[in-house]
Amino acid sequence: DVQLVESGGDSVEAGGSLTLSCEASSDTNSWAWFRQAPGQEREGVALRTKHGITTYADSVKGRFTISEDNMGDFLYLQMNSLKPEDTAVYYCAATYNYFPSLRPTDYDFWGHGTQVTVS
Repeated sequence: DVQLVESGGDSVEAGGSLTLSCEASSDTNSWAWFRQAPGQEREGVALRTKHGITTYADSVKGRFTISEDNMGDFLYLQMNSLKPEDTAVYYCAATYNYFPSLRPTDYDFWGHGTQVTVS
């Protein structure tokens, strides 16, 4: 199995920025960030494939950027212009699928999440 460990969650003021990191124990073909607020379903935020294709949820386009390091060991989510509605637990997910969507069911491996609070 692939192990994923997120870090970087914090409490920030609205308008601020935060960068989340996810370390993977082994290589996969695509990975993504999801988030889940209390009482809400888990929603896809952004994904990146091995070929560099990125996809963003409409709610974060222009504010969030997904990237990875050169070795493909770390996935990042740069979050700018944060809003209170971005408050959630953020999860890193991965799959061997080359062309996944932002549906949680497309992903086989999940981290435990990191809390982001925007006030």
